[in-house]
Amino acid sequence: MNNKEKIKELYFKQKYKQKDIATLLNISNKYVSKVLINDYRYKEEKEQRKKLAKIKHRKDTINYIKNKRKSNRIDIEYENLKQLHMQASIELSDGRKSINNRAFRDWNKSAYKYDAKTKSYHLKKELIVGYDVPKKINWSNF
Repeated sequence: MNNKEKIKELYFKQKYKQKDIATLLNISNKYVSKVLINDYRYKEEKEQRKKLAKIKHRKDTINYIKNKRKSNRIDIEYENLKQLHMQASIELSDGRKSINNRAFRDWNKSAYKYDAKTKSYHLKKELIVGYDVPKKINWSNF
């Protein structure tokens, strides 16, 4: 099989690019192009590859837009979460006013476990907290 047949085989059947064929066969791009232009199937193959490239470009653009929107949504959600955190920090800080135990427990639901016998909430034992955090909150009075 000579170079011309190899070029045609690689381009039309195996769908290699002209540049890749030239590199593979160690010949110039210009020679590959010259051989392919003289083939009757070249124009049709070129048009088909253009259509496929156009379709691929559309899909890539749609994926890019989806990912960009998703990223923006995540950024907005993060900003909202940050804002809520700041608000909670202000409300819980000693700078403004102190809060009662019930309010503290409402802000930290996951830190407390309800005990039905004593009708109170107890701080989970595995948590390490400061002295000012209530260890037990009576709930029957509320």
